[in-house]
Amino acid sequence: SIASMRKGFLSDASAASARSDDAGSEKAASAVGQGGISEARSAVSDKFAAMEIDGTAAEAAQKSTAATAAGSTNTRKGADGTGGEKPAKGAEPRMNVAKQQLRYQLGPARRSPVACLVLGMAGSGKTTLMQRIGVHIHERKIPSYVINLDPAVSKLPYGCNIDIRDTVNYKEVMKQYKLGPNGGIMTSLNLFATKFDQVMDLMEKKADDMTHVFVDTPGQIEVFTWSASGTIISEMLALSFPTVVLYVVDTPRTASPVTFMSNMLYACSIMYKLKLPFILVFNKTDITSSDFATEWMTDYEKFQEAVKEEKAYAGSLSASMGLVLEEFYRNIITVGVSAVTGDGIDSLFQKIQEGGEEYHRTYRPMMEARAKSKAEREEKLAAKRVAKLRKQMEATGGLEEVVTGKAPGRPKKTDDDDDEDEEEEDEEGG
Repeated sequence: SIASMRKGFLSDASAASARSDDAGSEKAASAVGQGGISEARSAVSDKFAAMEIDGTAAEAAQKSTAATAAGSTNTRKGADGTGGEKPAKGAEPRMNVAKQQLRYQLGPARRSPVACLVLGMAGSGKTTLMQRIGVHIHERKIPSYVINLDPAVSKLPYGCNIDIRDTVNYKEVMKQYKLGPNGGIMTSLNLFATKFDQVMDLMEKKADDMTHVFVDTPGQIEVFTWSASGTIISEMLALSFPTVVLYVVDTPRTASPVTFMSNMLYACSIMYKLKLPFILVFNKTDITSSDFATEWMTDYEKFQEAVKEEKAYAGSLSASMGLVLEEFYRNIITVGVSAVTGDGIDSLFQKIQEGGEEYHRTYRPMMEARAKSKAEREEKLAAKRVAKLRKQMEATGGLEEVVTGKAPGRPKKTDDDDDEDEEEEDEEGG
């Protein structure tokens, strides 16, 4: 029939896509293993070639999934473990309740590589700092993995293993979705985040040979304050590797107490959202020393004296916020660097190592506790669903009637059933 031919075609297409995906992973991993940056880029580009910006691939995948689900519902083969045959009357029905396997769970406790998310406002010098880090790791022969997540940068002054520009065309995203520059960057990152598990596969294959992973990000800092893509990327990194956040600050521009407080509020919101070790990197110390900033963070009276010169309302607001952030200052690591001269880079790598130790000492136990709590919650929810299914089977006379929903004496849904459904939704959301 036409339906069966269509189903067979979709199955063959899915299998071909899976084979292509596996081949892309092997090709990219091989290229990275040989140290060829350009080859790795090409391989990753091939691997992501199926990811269409206009959404046609996603629509096709949804149609394929819907068709497969419809076919499974019509045939009902294997739903009760008996090939679709109706169980004998009075016999205990066999239920095959498959537990959903998450793609990414908390991985083994590794000491290396330490993943570094380089964040900061536009103009803070993130890309220049990444260039200096690239020079440092090549001079010291430090095995590292470098990723660029800025889709709008015209030219990178450093070599990277994976480049988002090889996958997502930023200008094409702006054109097709009718977006401005900021919206185009946000959407490009959201699209790339849907395939970030494949990037993780590439890194995990080289994890034993690396000591650091550096991830450069765009100046649109809202990616990591409220966007879903920032959460996806940071959590997937933290599940596999010790992860620290490098928040780059433009030191000359923070000489004003109001601007300094604005930067600190951004840093505070990111730290408490990502829940990862946090390092404040005061960049451009070749122009202005970061001693004043360190003093303001450790001595509130000094900050009060500086903010008195601000006559506007923002001055009094900054003064009051200084007291609020006192606890925040105690829990972060600070370092001053110059991306141009290279001053302080050795100290930065030492602080990164300290951040990795803090991850294992403080943040890893928190993640393990969350993972355990989630597993227990899912187990209780699965048990409740099985109990509900047994109840329906007892009321309708067997699994066949539950699947078809055509039992003649099927009881009507009660308020208690509605309450149970709402409880399940709440537990899933939690």
